[in-house]
Amino acid sequence: MDVRIWRLFLDAADLGSLSKVAAAHGTSQPQVSRQIRELENECGGRLFQRTGRGVALTEFGQRVAPRVRAWLASTEQLANDIRVVAGTPIGTVRLGILPSTAHPLVSRLHQRLRSDFPLVRLAVREGQGAQLETWLENGNVDLAILFRHPSTAKGGDVYLVETDTYLIGPIDSLVTAQPTVDFAVLHELPLVHFCRPNSWRDRLEKMAEEQGIRLNVLLEADSLSLQTHVVAEGGGFALLGPYAVNAAAKECQIKASRLINPGIKRHIALAMSPHGELTLACRTVMKIIEGLVHADSGMLSTGSVELDANARITD
Repeated sequence: MDVRIWRLFLDAADLGSLSKVAAAHGTSQPQVSRQIRELENECGGRLFQRTGRGVALTEFGQRVAPRVRAWLASTEQLANDIRVVAGTPIGTVRLGILPSTAHPLVSRLHQRLRSDFPLVRLAVREGQGAQLETWLENGNVDLAILFRHPSTAKGGDVYLVETDTYLIGPIDSLVTAQPTVDFAVLHELPLVHFCRPNSWRDRLEKMAEEQGIRLNVLLEADSLSLQTHVVAEGGGFALLGPYAVNAAAKECQIKASRLINPGIKRHIALAMSPHGELTLACRTVMKIIEGLVHADSGMLSTGSVELDANARITD
């Protein structure tokens, strides 16, 4: 099996465009098309289907891709192990993150790797909860920083910090005028929330049902920026973690109140893909992330919110 061709296959799956793959590999689009056709002939089935915007994996291609990723990862690590007998971490670590964790955590992680482990490279992708879960399951990323809801970590997850949940509203809202707000206020309140499937939304709806509360979701949006701008303009209310609230306050005029009676605790977790081997480079990145958060828990925010002059909160 030609490793280079299979890497080209995965690049096409990730980029969704043969012309983009050609540019990345310094070749022509017809050349890439020819190589893909030859690979499909060897496999005995179509790996891609044409779309109006490029190419997408067929059902057959979707079944093949995770196994190819695992094989390439193990092949790359074997080469790295042979090259680095002393056990120095080497290789690329693909990290999926929530947008709210990008800075300063990932910025400092990058700086630490550059200074202490220069042979380790990061490939960072931002996404929301469901997307990060899919990337982990499909082997598109090696590690992911995302929200988890169970009180105890499972499946190899490492819980980094516990966070509260805040209801945010426009700057002149009376609903979020106080430092805290009861869960009951969510009844029929116009909400902006994440699209399904979404484990956070599932948990909220289950809690609402247990409390006899009806949620009124007027707008579904996975973009935190869109959610907060809609809220600031009086289009509804949103439920966010403290770090996301602080980030939103830099762009919008909002108010935030911590949700209580009952409150909603969530954990920012470091999760691993079930596919492939946890390489030395991955273990090194995990250790650095844990160390950075433990040294400065405020890096991911542990429950407090400090909004700038455009917002108002007294929690």
